[in-house]
Amino acid sequence: MIFGAVLAGGVGSRMHMSGMPKQFLPLGEKPIVIHTLEKFLLCSRFDRVYVGVHPQWLLHMQDLVDTYVREQADRVSLVPGGGDRNDTLFRVVAKIEEDFGESDEHVIVTHDSVRPFVTLRMLEENIDGALQHQAVDTVMASTDTIVVSQDGEKVTEIPERRFMYQGQTPQSFNMNLLKKLYADLTAEEKAKLTDAAKIFTLRQYPVYLVQGDVSNMKITTVTDYEIAQAMIGMGRK
Repeated sequence: MIFGAVLAGGVGSRMHMSGMPKQFLPLGEKPIVIHTLEKFLLCSRFDRVYVGVHPQWLLHMQDLVDTYVREQADRVSLVPGGGDRNDTLFRVVAKIEEDFGESDEHVIVTHDSVRPFVTLRMLEENIDGALQHQAVDTVMASTDTIVVSQDGEKVTEIPERRFMYQGQTPQSFNMNLLKKLYADLTAEEKAKLTDAAKIFTLRQYPVYLVQGDVSNMKITTVTDYEIAQAMIGMGRK
């Protein structure tokens, strides 16, 4: 079976725009997270779409589901989020197994709630990639030279740009393999995780690439939010 996992457990500490997490801010006529959720619901291959939400915002998220996607609410399940991204992800995994049991065939497509411009093409290619390879990551080839600095003061290394990519989401995995590799990590390795794909790379398991898009931006700062509002405005013309 194939499951979507929209990760909306953050509190948006870098936005400093309102008293609510950034995923609930309005984008055009709907909250950011609803734009993202609607993209997942457009993909008929998902058996269920799970949304990991900070526990204090579960009721608010349920209200949004009832307001904006009521006709497909039976395909959406809300899960109380954890202390960080991966904690939220594995709470979603646990809920999937509670609902549908454990299976070597389960695929999970994970995505940032604040990347509302994900496309159906990306979702489809993530599903196909995970079914074929068991682990895929959505990326964009870097258009800028990447500079490495170990101390933040001087350049340590300048890698070849042709090998550099900017990571996006979705990231998609065989769910049992994801659990197995995560369980094998040390506490120190788990503490350094930035995203789920790194679970695989830490154990030298191949993660294949899916082509992202410059429009698949993550709304993190006020400037990002303003750009996203402009993109929504242009889409309505």
